[in-house]
Amino acid sequence: MTQASKSVNAALPLAITMGDPCGIGPEIIVKAFAQDALATQGAFVVGDLGVMRLAAQLVREGQACKVVEIGQPAEALGLPQHCLPVLQLLPALPPLPWGKIQAEAGRAAGDCVFWAARAALRGEVCAVVTAPLHKEALSAAGDPYDRYPGHTELLQAEAAAFLGKTPAQVPVRMMLANDELRTVLVSIHMSLRRAIEAVTYDNVLQTICITHEALSATLGRVPRIAVAGLNPHAGEGGLFGTEEIEIIAPAVQQAKAMGMNVQGPIAPDTVFMRARMSAGEPKGHQAEFDVVVAMYHDQGLIPVKYMGVEKGVNVTLGLPLVRTSPDHGTAFDIAGLGLADASSMLEAVRMARALVARAH
Repeated sequence: MTQASKSVNAALPLAITMGDPCGIGPEIIVKAFAQDALATQGAFVVGDLGVMRLAAQLVREGQACKVVEIGQPAEALGLPQHCLPVLQLLPALPPLPWGKIQAEAGRAAGDCVFWAARAALRGEVCAVVTAPLHKEALSAAGDPYDRYPGHTELLQAEAAAFLGKTPAQVPVRMMLANDELRTVLVSIHMSLRRAIEAVTYDNVLQTICITHEALSATLGRVPRIAVAGLNPHAGEGGLFGTEEIEIIAPAVQQAKAMGMNVQGPIAPDTVFMRARMSAGEPKGHQAEFDVVVAMYHDQGLIPVKYMGVEKGVNVTLGLPLVRTSPDHGTAFDIAGLGLADASSMLEAVRMARALVARAH
């Protein structure tokens, strides 16, 4: 089941998790509320009131929001614009240093995601938008936080527990998207050696199927899917590797037999150009593909992020809830300076709203 295939109540509030309090998450949330009151109307922050008020102080005069505490999600629906409601989930956090890995920060960020995921699964919020967390801080927090390399795996585990299934029975995939390109990953957070081992027939076919189901609902038509090769030149007929011949091509053929519009394996150094919809192209021009299935994390994310992280959005496909996130991390190097760009956070909120509307 994907976000688009699950019916959700668009009238419910939208939950935004605070992210790591030592990073830029709280700041970009404040800026998002200040910059687009319409998009953020009815949304609330799952986090810490003190952290969010400190973040509001970083925002230049004229952009600030009034940070207010709420006792339950529904209260966010009746607040005026430029109010930033915060659901105080935990005991108040002590002052934490900007830009530093802190176990307490990782624990707080993780608890916010746990709460928001469970609220969405129970039907108490319409969607979850997650501000960046720091994977090392999450790991430093210990059990159960160190079980998860990131948001995607944590959300998968929560969804599986809610459904009474194992995580393997709730397969999910990461999609990174902006105005020009979409890419879905066969594997996510693992070493490159393990990622190559994860290029199996079952994993590639499953990724194509999840992508087809999610984008069919999102686009309202059968998506045009391109599948990238693993090796240079997609293996060059076996000269540079046989994964394309033995694994990827058979998975693509099976997907075609199942009625999907899919092509590949295509050389990874050209496939993203063929799927890119450039803003500079003549009106009516269409890219050759709607989405690229990439074999591993960096193969798929570098092209999207090179186009600008300020517009990129991370969408988790395969969950029984809507979840989006900005396409960047905690940016510890600029945390606390008031310099963070909220564009990707706003895009994540807008995309979550759009996915909820399509699923409604």
